[in-house]
Amino acid sequence: MSKIRVKQEESLSIKFSHQMEKGDNRQLDLYFFLPKEMGIGSHTLNEEEYYYSAIVGRRSYYSEGLHLPLVQGRFASLNRRTVEEFRLYLNLFAYQFAVAVENDVKELNQITDVTHFYFALDELREQVGQLLKKFRRNEPGDPKWKSYFENADNYLSWFCEQQLLKVLAHATRTSDFNDIQERVLTLCRNECAYRDEHNYNSTQTKQDPNRISNKMLLLRRLIQQGVVLKEELKPLGIGLKKFTTGLATALVMLVVSALIIQAQGAFSGFTIALVLTLAVIYGFREIFKDDVRNAMWRFIQRGRPRWSRILRDTTSQAVIAKQLVWLEFMRQQDLPDKVSEILKHRHSQNKVDAEILHYKIATKVNQSEFQAGYSTIQEQVNFSLVPFARYLERGKAKIYKEVEGKISHESVERRYQVNLILVLRDGREAPQYIRYKITMNRSTIIEITQSQLPDSVNMPESTIDDE
Repeated sequence: MSKIRVKQEESLSIKFSHQMEKGDNRQLDLYFFLPKEMGIGSHTLNEEEYYYSAIVGRRSYYSEGLHLPLVQGRFASLNRRTVEEFRLYLNLFAYQFAVAVENDVKELNQITDVTHFYFALDELREQVGQLLKKFRRNEPGDPKWKSYFENADNYLSWFCEQQLLKVLAHATRTSDFNDIQERVLTLCRNECAYRDEHNYNSTQTKQDPNRISNKMLLLRRLIQQGVVLKEELKPLGIGLKKFTTGLATALVMLVVSALIIQAQGAFSGFTIALVLTLAVIYGFREIFKDDVRNAMWRFIQRGRPRWSRILRDTTSQAVIAKQLVWLEFMRQQDLPDKVSEILKHRHSQNKVDAEILHYKIATKVNQSEFQAGYSTIQEQVNFSLVPFARYLERGKAKIYKEVEGKISHESVERRYQVNLILVLRDGREAPQYIRYKITMNRSTIIEITQSQLPDSVNMPESTIDDE
């Protein structure tokens, strides 16, 4: 199994995911090299705002099999367990089922060949139908257990129906595959009838899209109970920032006071010239006060973690892992030697000046406190590139060509290449490196490719999902 998975999540977002076991001490560094022509840097993009608005993570217990064919082998008989164990394992299965459907649907939507798309859709329909039947064969008879089962069953039935209908709504319609379309619609109709038969949702709820959507959102949260870890995020350096602000203000006032004393000595008495001079001094104070404070803060904050995160089990409240997070624009001279060496390995035409955005996350996983049956947690982090794209230029150029005396032209898009170097450190093992090239324009990511590294650099196990 690969240690790192990197893939395109949406049109303008990428996601990396990895698994960590008990006692792991892992550090991940991501260096985004943004060409200066993109116009992105510390002067246009605030790191803190970017972190809160564009970086979304999810940490949960993990068991292998996040695609439907593999999930089918994960649901053992649960009737021999306690109520708490039943709910925990039921939630794990339901959560993985939902994630598996999401993953397979996203991969399905990336298929451009119509024939391949419909065959893959038919296979997905069959897998979903079989897995729902297998899930329902384990329905418990005890009323204490049945409510948990019904909540999961209701959500999975509705969620699978919605995902399949969404795929069909955006699919290329063709009469050649009417039979597959009809089989998918039949499954969706059967699931709708199944929920009606079991009275899972009231008539008012079914007739109001807002009510049914919010109810299913609640059920999704219920099945995440005990599986998705609770996160406690805390910004670091608040006291240090206040101290820096006070120090910067004191230094500015020291200079201002010195200038005022000199101005009073230069002018005899209280004159208009003295008033104008004092106004200019105070004006410059307001102009440079924030610049001095920001410069001092960047210097003091450089290399320090910006946030800490505690991951807790939502059932026992036990601490499962602790994390430190860094996010900052860094200078070229502060890059590790190996990263600089990898960057020099680029093709000569791609060696352009770049701003470096560094994201780092260090995780220490506890040896104990895991729920029974779990030994691994999974971390998934989404990076939205929308804040980058808003600074990019739209394509304005045209390419002309001549055919038999007729001249035609086509508009071309402006593309940018972002280099991403990922560094993985596991405990005391030697660091391992991966380099990706992200080709994007203002509206979408064109492709993500993995690049070759110099022979002297170690590369970890990794995969790219082209979606």
